[in-house]
Amino acid sequence: MKALIVAPSWIGDTILAQPLFRRLHEHAHGLRLDALAPRWVGPVLERMPEIGRIIDSPFAHGDLSLRARHRLARQLSVEGYQRAYVLPNSIKSALVPFFAGIPERIGFTGESRYGLVNIRHTLDKAALPQMAERFAQLAEAPGAPLPRPLPEPRLVSTREQQTAALGALGIPRPSRVAVFCPGAEYGPAKRWPARHFATLAEELAVRGYDLWLLGSAKDRAIGDEIIGLCAPGMPIRNLCGTTALGQAIDLIAAADFVVCNDSGLMHVAAALDRPLVAVYGSSSPGFTPPLSQHAQVISLHLECSPCFKRECPLGHLDCLNKLEPQRVLDACLAATSDRRPA
Repeated sequence: MKALIVAPSWIGDTILAQPLFRRLHEHAHGLRLDALAPRWVGPVLERMPEIGRIIDSPFAHGDLSLRARHRLARQLSVEGYQRAYVLPNSIKSALVPFFAGIPERIGFTGESRYGLVNIRHTLDKAALPQMAERFAQLAEAPGAPLPRPLPEPRLVSTREQQTAALGALGIPRPSRVAVFCPGAEYGPAKRWPARHFATLAEELAVRGYDLWLLGSAKDRAIGDEIIGLCAPGMPIRNLCGTTALGQAIDLIAAADFVVCNDSGLMHVAAALDRPLVAVYGSSSPGFTPPLSQHAQVISLHLECSPCFKRECPLGHLDCLNKLEPQRVLDACLAATSDRRPA
């Protein structure tokens, strides 16, 4: 059996799809499972043992590119895929498997994809409240109940890969290290304030921790702001935008614990089974929680949240501004059973 996954365009969503990949292998021993994915999520799929070949999907968000999709479909038509699992709900995401003539094209009906998807699931949001559950449902027959519990996502990072990443970046392996992921692609309403990260960093530094700040190039300014608020000489590095995604995965895997906003790197930390403190503001852990027994979700659960807005519609961002560093520090120390005084 050869099957193709049409992967999501977000890092976190791709990680939440891994329980589906594991279920597909359980249902079909010897399955060859390839993935059609945007280049920026490829490094995550490379760390999943369930995935064989990764095929670059060059299409930007909102880009129809019918001719280019036809060309890619012709290349895939000779691969002999018997099934395609289309994870995004858009019409565009279902075009390549249709053009490639893959016999079974499985997904949710989504944007009225009748014909494009010929084994259609109807979404019951109450029965499948989490994104990972919705993806995993595609491994079952339409209308069949989803077996629970779901397997948790797991990414691979070996000691050798971690050493190689540290060497490439010129970073010695500290005796104790905490990783902060201060960014969130969706918007500022999901970002814990820089001053709170700085206060937390100082509390951890006096307890013997080095601090690494990880994120994309867009998060570089936030990392600089955090360091600017810290006392001079603190063992803190702003690595936002300086690492490839694969290197960031290995640095997170080397951490004693991780503090994240609701972001793709939060799901990376959960899938690496690191002790994780996840800070939530405008979003909700009900739909895309970190799937790990070692994750702690912290939220003030204010009356106005979750609002799911990119920016605070009330202008105060109380859901994050009032979430004090001491509460996050207590969660960090509990995660590592480290309650020694400073």
